[in-house]
Amino acid sequence: MTAGSTSPRPSSGSAAGRKKHGALLPTVIAVVVLIALFVGFTQVYTNILWFEQLGYLRVFVTRNLAMIGLFIISAVIVATLMFLSLWLAYRNRPRDTGQVSDNMQKYQQALDPVRKIVMVAVPVIFGLFAASTITSQWQTVLLFLNQEPFGQTDPQFDLDLGFYVFTLPFLRLLIGFLVTALLLAGVAGLLMHYVYGGIRIHERGIATTRSARVHLGSIVAAFLALQAVNFWLDRYATLTSNSGKWTGALYTDVNAVIPTKGILAIAAVLVAILFVVAGFIGRWKLPLIGAAMLVVVAVVAGGLYPWAIQRFQVTPTEQALENEYIQRNITMTRQAYGLDNTEVTPYDATTQTEQGALRQDTETTSNIRLLDPNVVSSAFAQLQQFRPYYQFSDMLNVDRYTIDGQTQDTVIATRELNPDQIQGWYNQSVVYTHGYGVVAAYGSRVQSDGKPQFMQAGIPSRGEISNDYEPRIYFGENSPEYSIVGGSPEDPPLELDRPQTNDGDAQDAKTTFAGNGGPTVGNWFNKLSYSIKFQSTDMLLSDAVRQESQILYDRNPRERVEKVAPYLTVDGNPYPAIVDNKVVWIVDAYTTAASYPYSTPSVLQDATQDTQTAQGTAAALPPERVNYIRNSVKATVNAYDGSVDLYAWDDQDPVLKSWQKVFPNTLKPYSEMSADLMAHVRYPEDMFKVQRELLNRYHVTDANSFYASDDVWSVPNDPTQQNQDVPQPPYYLSMRMPGEDKANFSLTSSFIPQQNESGNTRNVMYGYLSANADAGTGEDGVKSEDYGKLRLLELPRSSVVPGPGQAQNLFNSDTDVSQELNLLRQGASEVINGNLLTLPAGGGMLYVQPVYVQSSGDAAYPTLRRVLVGFGEKVGFAPTLDGALDEVFSGNSGATTDTGAGVNDQAAEAAQGGDGRTGAVDDGASASPSPQPSGTPSPRSTSLQQALDNANQAIQEADRARRDGDWTQYGEAQDRLKQAIDEAMRQDGATP
Repeated sequence: MTAGSTSPRPSSGSAAGRKKHGALLPTVIAVVVLIALFVGFTQVYTNILWFEQLGYLRVFVTRNLAMIGLFIISAVIVATLMFLSLWLAYRNRPRDTGQVSDNMQKYQQALDPVRKIVMVAVPVIFGLFAASTITSQWQTVLLFLNQEPFGQTDPQFDLDLGFYVFTLPFLRLLIGFLVTALLLAGVAGLLMHYVYGGIRIHERGIATTRSARVHLGSIVAAFLALQAVNFWLDRYATLTSNSGKWTGALYTDVNAVIPTKGILAIAAVLVAILFVVAGFIGRWKLPLIGAAMLVVVAVVAGGLYPWAIQRFQVTPTEQALENEYIQRNITMTRQAYGLDNTEVTPYDATTQTEQGALRQDTETTSNIRLLDPNVVSSAFAQLQQFRPYYQFSDMLNVDRYTIDGQTQDTVIATRELNPDQIQGWYNQSVVYTHGYGVVAAYGSRVQSDGKPQFMQAGIPSRGEISNDYEPRIYFGENSPEYSIVGGSPEDPPLELDRPQTNDGDAQDAKTTFAGNGGPTVGNWFNKLSYSIKFQSTDMLLSDAVRQESQILYDRNPRERVEKVAPYLTVDGNPYPAIVDNKVVWIVDAYTTAASYPYSTPSVLQDATQDTQTAQGTAAALPPERVNYIRNSVKATVNAYDGSVDLYAWDDQDPVLKSWQKVFPNTLKPYSEMSADLMAHVRYPEDMFKVQRELLNRYHVTDANSFYASDDVWSVPNDPTQQNQDVPQPPYYLSMRMPGEDKANFSLTSSFIPQQNESGNTRNVMYGYLSANADAGTGEDGVKSEDYGKLRLLELPRSSVVPGPGQAQNLFNSDTDVSQELNLLRQGASEVINGNLLTLPAGGGMLYVQPVYVQSSGDAAYPTLRRVLVGFGEKVGFAPTLDGALDEVFSGNSGATTDTGAGVNDQAAEAAQGGDGRTGAVDDGASASPSPQPSGTPSPRSTSLQQALDNANQAIQEADRARRDGDWTQYGEAQDRLKQAIDEAMRQDGATP
């Protein structure tokens, strides 16, 4: 270097800076990767803690090991085949580079430096991609490996039905996967041969080396062999095909498709052999001709020939030729959906009324439910909520309880938290952790002013069901996302237990969760893991998370069952019950299949759609296509500690038996169910909806009539919903079906003729379906033999019995009813029609609909004001059920109704009047003492009871006189009513 040069010298400082800068980026990347891996680990770790705490860790491990194993095996198969194909093509490349074009040599020179990486990376990438699409089929694989026979064979091939349900889906999955893997390997080998000269394109055609011919010929042969297996399996797949008018193998399938598929399978094997031979001898003419012929045969024999048979042989005499196969479809569909043992009874329903017609239907009329669970939620809230941080579900549930030796239909709900009303992490996660108590009201009676008559109510919770049960609701349908609960005995309680209910209480009661309801977050690692899971720094830093704290999450009963039993489809409407002095959620679950031979498929989401799912008050089932379903499992979720018990209800179901082999010891036999739990099991709604949807067509068991479609039914639309084309939901009722010895708790629905698009089809009753929902026998582990029995009343096709829509129209168009409803609407009050119940009684069909009135105030809620009754063309409308029935049946129905089945007009008007609110109560700012459930009224003096009876009699006489237009009698009845009320008030210690 010359003197005075200004060229910069490399300094040690700048070199160190570059090294530091160069080391920073890898460090940052490593830290980011480690953080991502740790976050992923915490998700798996917290799942393990959740399943382990519940006792279902084996489910989590088995499912994930199956998915991981399936992923690895699939990826290895695809990657190995592709790698072998690439390796063989390269290993057997031509050594004479003079025959390779200049362009190909350039490609080789570009590929050679990275060839080893490409030969490994490309197969791995495609293997991972292919494997990711196959892991979702873990259930298909596990069912195949653990299948149980059905013990029944199909009518065509005489194979056990388990072959179609378990084996055939797996084989189709396997063949499809192997075909994909072979195609990828073939394409990879073809490209490698082309790049390295094994395949050369020149002016005279295509030249190949012997190794390329053998290699690619073998892959084509293997592909054709798989197609041969596919053709053979197609023969069996015809039994689940929906390509014809009816599901299953029909005349054309049996006489054309099945034979030609067998021929194609043999032809494909022969052509495959030709390709192997051609690969060695280098003569492609014969295999190519064979392949072309195979395509021609597949088109002609597989398409044109069956079309010709269908068009020219079957269509002209379709009914005669298809009769046998339609009968198979009817028989197998009814078996697959549990309809084969439906008891069908002709029911020549009358529309004529006469006095005393209901005298023989005492068990039905005394249990008619006047409380609509879809309407009275706001009444429960106003009367029993007590605080704004509590709430009731929009749709309540119907159950039954034995009170004083008599079974009473009950509308029941849990008082759960309302997370939307709670602000701040500490309040949301530590203080407000649970709801409190069950509220239940008689279904068939109300208070004299129309309010629900509670049999279980208040805080603390008291009533006729139980005074000594665990009332805290930590797990429910409206629980917070998560709660931090529990602690040691020395720790001060942090959770709000229940609000103040007595004037002497200084503050609201507090509690500490004492169960085993969730994973522990007492140690720092679990706390950190859950802080990451729920993205909460408060959880990590708060001193409310103590040494023995637990975290409760995934608290919805339905979702909880879905997680511990991922192979089940869960019913959309879990319901609470007080069982053995504990609140439990009872959840129904189903095993399903989609390949039951000859069975017509249903889409669960569509088949179970009704008013409740449309309004979001019941969860919709997934859009799963099935053609076999069983209510195989009854599950319970403890509302206090969240423990889940699964009971094998249909222990003869082969699908459930197979899953029990996959997940052993996760289901208990139903013999371990207590008598109290068994008494509250009911027939599941979603199962019933699917069955009634099928019965629209499959109530017909004769193939000729089924072919003619001359007796297709429809489930009626809900007549209480205006401008909504949604089916009427089924209803739970305690009633006695014609021909039965006693009343049973049942799930019911009705049928009308199939409705056309013009809407002019007759809306008359054609059928009435009832499922016996009483499982209890009073013994532990013993279920009733009649539980689940389906009974179908078939009315004559000349029936003029109004359907639900027509009955609602009769109610709406009745002049007297309209006038009274207009009076009830005075003062901006809203009239709400309750559920329209249909009951077989009096030799015909009886319709009963409660009518509610709700005023316009903010805290208003609906109260019962009238009862509508219809029979034939006659309509009754009165404050009481007894009065409405008498109006329809010539002044004396002969019915026995429940005490309190209706209202006192004066009491109802007093409750509605005054401040414009219907019985409004405190908004929850300060709770009043718990009311004594009205199911246990205080004793009345004889004089007071007599005065009340006189008042009730006067009301009925006044109403009857008004309808008859006898205003003299009406005035006299009003005078007697006033006298009776004055006397009642004096007897009760009040001043008239």
